[in-house]
Amino acid sequence: MSLYEELGGEAAVNAAVDIFYRRVLADAYVIRFFEGVDMEKQAAKQKAFLTMVFGGPNNYTGKDMREGHKHLVAQGLNDSHFEHILAHLRSTLAELGVGTDKIKEVIDIADSVRADVLDR
Repeated sequence: MSLYEELGGEAAVNAAVDIFYRRVLADAYVIRFFEGVDMEKQAAKQKAFLTMVFGGPNNYTGKDMREGHKHLVAQGLNDSHFEHILAHLRSTLAELGVGTDKIKEVIDIADSVRADVLDR
């Protein structure tokens, strides 16, 4: 069974992304990176991306992580911001009742793209 299925499939990913972005947009430390972003489109891209990396259907058509975040690195995006995002993801999954082992698996996947997101 894929991680996507273990987490609860489309409904779980949709719920997680919606809660995650509510948390992110309430965070004064990272909100500036989302100014002017169409959050409906952003959430749809994130849902498609997570579905793909968790082993679900691949409908992701967005940019790769390096290209998609390069403009944010130019605005100062760094490891501390990345850590804030991981914390929001971790707390979102905990709120949804995801077990510690699965949360670690998801965080490891998210952290695996850190170098690309931060253009290193």
